[in-house]
Amino acid sequence: MNIFGIGLDACGRCIHYHQENDTAALLCARCRRYYACYQCHNALEDHLFVPTDGTEPYPVLCGQCGHLLSYEQYESGACPFCGHSFNPRCALHHCIYFRRLPRGTG
Repeated sequence: MNIFGIGLDACGRCIHYHQENDTAALLCARCRRYYACYQCHNALEDHLFVPTDGTEPYPVLCGQCGHLLSYEQYESGACPFCGHSFNPRCALHHCIYFRRLPRGTG
């Protein structure tokens, strides 16, 4: 599975978000591609990032190990497959990536 973005490293960190724990790629519901962030998506696609809803089985891709994650797995704060922690500050952009899903529910 590919991660799309601008200036990506091997774990999917981009020019906008490049801390150690910035490794969650999010699925755009329109183009069905996993992007490092909405800013990369909006710069590279001909449409704005469209958030996923509760029917999407795997809205997140772990850039550290490459596993697809459910919303609930992502919300736990770390990949259940490799244990890599995700950036808790991503919560600031929750409504950009997930439609009608309050944090902590799925």
